[in-house]
Amino acid sequence: MLCTLWLLLHMLFVHVARTRCHQQMSWENWNGHSQNNRENELDKPSTQPHIIFILVDDQGFRDVGYHGSEIKTPTLDRLAAEGVKLENYYVQPLCSPSRSQLMTGRYQIHTGLQHSIIRATQPNCLPLENVTLPQKLKAAGYDTHMVGKWHLGFYKRGCMPTQRGFDTFFGSLLGSGDYYSHYKCEGAGMCGYDLHEGEEAAWEQDRGLYSTLMYTQKAVSILENHDPRRPLFLYMAYQAVHSPLQVPERYLERYKSIPNIYRRKYAAMVSCLDEAVHNLTLALKRYGYYDNTVLVYSSDNGGQPLVGGSNWPLRGSKATYWEGGIRAVGFVHSPLLVKKRTKCRALIHITDWFPTLVTLGEGTLDEDMNLDGYDVWESISEGRRCPRHDILHNIDPMYVKAKNGSWKAGYGLWNTAIRAALRVGHWKLLTGNPGYSDWVPPQTFSNQMLTKRWHNERVNWDRGKSVWLFNITADPYERSDLSQRYPVIVKKMLMRLAQYNRTAVPVRYPAKDLRSNPQYNGGVWGPWYEEEKAVDSEEEGVNGLLTNHLAKTRPWKKTKKGKVRRMAD
Repeated sequence: MLCTLWLLLHMLFVHVARTRCHQQMSWENWNGHSQNNRENELDKPSTQPHIIFILVDDQGFRDVGYHGSEIKTPTLDRLAAEGVKLENYYVQPLCSPSRSQLMTGRYQIHTGLQHSIIRATQPNCLPLENVTLPQKLKAAGYDTHMVGKWHLGFYKRGCMPTQRGFDTFFGSLLGSGDYYSHYKCEGAGMCGYDLHEGEEAAWEQDRGLYSTLMYTQKAVSILENHDPRRPLFLYMAYQAVHSPLQVPERYLERYKSIPNIYRRKYAAMVSCLDEAVHNLTLALKRYGYYDNTVLVYSSDNGGQPLVGGSNWPLRGSKATYWEGGIRAVGFVHSPLLVKKRTKCRALIHITDWFPTLVTLGEGTLDEDMNLDGYDVWESISEGRRCPRHDILHNIDPMYVKAKNGSWKAGYGLWNTAIRAALRVGHWKLLTGNPGYSDWVPPQTFSNQMLTKRWHNERVNWDRGKSVWLFNITADPYERSDLSQRYPVIVKKMLMRLAQYNRTAVPVRYPAKDLRSNPQYNGGVWGPWYEEEKAVDSEEEGVNGLLTNHLAKTRPWKKTKKGKVRRMAD
């Protein structure tokens, strides 16, 4: 009996000991496993690359050292040489169109932004139904930051960068402005302050610093305070080198030998920009981003010779559909490139960055997005065949019609009075009025108006024309019009234009809205439009809405520093 009792007690003791040991070991294992997981999760860098997209403003095709410029750009030259130079790369001829296509991966005809730019006084912005690049990257786990120039509309809050996918925004909303004071006038009595932090005026952050330097400092601060183990998208949209021509004096000293003051100032601005990119690159290395970073550099359109830019030997300038207006400086720099130190001659367009970067960032591309861009990463990184075969440069039905254009000149397929440009393979077709078409050799810019300037290569033989055809591969300078020699190719490309046009949405280009005036918004350029309630009485109308809006607006006054602030309620 005692033996049996002892045996039972022994078995109970063993069971309890084993249970406690099992519980203890299980807890220790679980806790250790969990702790290791947490540490591994924190220590393990993301497989998604950091994406730094540098978009500069109005830099001409020749205004970089590696294209033969007299302007010194050692940083850009080195980054391009160590990466992949994009030598068949296209953007749009103006600011807003290029930015809209970068953000959406869609042609202008599919967003309604076919005509001109988005102006500060217009109730217009990048249509809200379009998913943006930062929204897609944010959904893929990226932290998204924007520094610099937006120029995609701001008339209501939903149009602001922080409403379109960016976690933070520091910069300007308009197309241009003073580099130091950050003020901009859009006509008499329409002047305001344009520097923003998020969705508010950045009064407290403004120290009157030159914007190229200020934006770089902000970007470096973002890199310093972000965890490099988390994927980062930084959209660095410099104001430089858009007019007005302003630059710190120390950069001007490098170009005393340039006789033309516009070119001299412009060159100094490019040098300052080059130094800014150098400092940004150093920060990528200092804070642990560089080895897992893809850096893209692009101009938004061609240079403007009237304010010092140069597209030589390309034809035309900013705002035109000649090569000088749309062929851009561009390169990719990254340790992740398979084939470095190469030139990519594949046909690449600014719409391609949307699908390329979203895919690279392990995001998703929905089938119903109807993108016009292609994923060209393998073409850039590995030199593989490019999926892109053509580019619709644009169809602008609102632009001034060509006087001699007609359906007859377009073989009954297309009205050649309409401004349009299309690239298919080696061929480029232009119709309507493509814009100022001369070649402007370097270092010959005078202070006179274009019509009186010397050393321009004047174009007389194409007056009255409304159709041009060029083999861009053989003739990148557009000197030999082949439209009369190859009418069959012209017809095929006109048919292609007509096909594209059938997919176009109506143009968005509303009239000026008086409520946009900064004096009704505390002296600041910013959102002014609010959804109004239905008006019962016809007598109130638009004027009544405007009066009601202004009555609710706080008065404003200038401070001692000349800035404009809202008065307290």
